Amino acid sequence: MIAYEFYLRDKEGGDRLIGILPERRKAPKRITESSIMNWAKTVLGRTGASGSVYYVRVNVDEQYGGAKF
Repeated sequence: MIAYEFYLRDKEGGDRLIGILPERRKAPKRITESSIMNWAKTVLGRTGASGSVYYVRVNVDEQYGGAKF
């Protein structure tokens, strides 16, 4: 299963994990960078997600629960 780990870039304390979004959409055409970042904007608000948030796509091993990068 594919998931996205969202990080907030903090100049003082380093990057912080702020959330994980599992990908549930079946249609690949609907999966865009904009649609992925909209989730972060929804959670943080538009001002909190302005330019300081990034994500990493990971493959989650469903059998063992571990992430593969």
